[in-house]
Amino acid sequence: MSKLIPAIRVKNFSFYYNTQKIVEGVSMDIYQNQVTAIIGSSGCGKSTFLKSLNRLNELETEVKVEGRVEFFGQNIYERRVNLSRLRRQISMVFPKPNLFPISVYDNVAYGVKLIGWHPKVELDVIVESAIKAANLWDELKNKLHKSALELSGGQQQRLCIARALAVKPKVLLMDEPCSGLDPIGSMQIENLIQNLRSELAIVIVTHNMQQVTRLSDFTAFFYTNENRITQMVEFGTTNKIFTSPIDSRTRDYVFGRIS
Repeated sequence: MSKLIPAIRVKNFSFYYNTQKIVEGVSMDIYQNQVTAIIGSSGCGKSTFLKSLNRLNELETEVKVEGRVEFFGQNIYERRVNLSRLRRQISMVFPKPNLFPISVYDNVAYGVKLIGWHPKVELDVIVESAIKAANLWDELKNKLHKSALELSGGQQQRLCIARALAVKPKVLLMDEPCSGLDPIGSMQIENLIQNLRSELAIVIVTHNMQQVTRLSDFTAFFYTNENRITQMVEFGTTNKIFTSPIDSRTRDYVFGRIS
């Protein structure tokens, strides 16, 4: 097995909304070319933690952090960090498709255009490559100038992934990417994740334990304590978490004794 290289290193990280502590003392590595799953009960802070990895939470309210989140060695919470650049490099896909009411082409090109001007021929190549990477080209090559909102739910979600890939991220954060999709749509997203793992680091939040075991290399189990603060109980290879977890709370969760 080749040496694992951390894309993101989380070190004793705590997160606050205003003065309310939400996440406490998380330490874990997120590796290149690996899929890391974050599991835990609904409302335990998984999505909040996920959005803290590219500082999206700051678009919602005032936040405070302790500890460090390092992206290839740089603390992303330093003042000099360019947030637009950070969020391109650590891109995110949400539970429900959040496409713009514009064409398929313009949705994928949107983030690329924000970076700077590109000749039309170059933009065409970027858009086509991103749609192909999302396994959508055969379905959409004749619909590039139709409204993205006319697509099926599964196609819309994969188009969101294509839009994220167009800006060449190094990490892809995925928050319940199969939420609301039928089994075929979910399978297509899973196949896409399998194909993308060789290109970048992927972090996925999901409640689907079968999906975790099918897709992920590493798993982190989050748990809300009696003070309503989220802590990471256990982190390790997915095989170890699901066959020989150390903590009884992890064991109860993965074996379905608590939800």
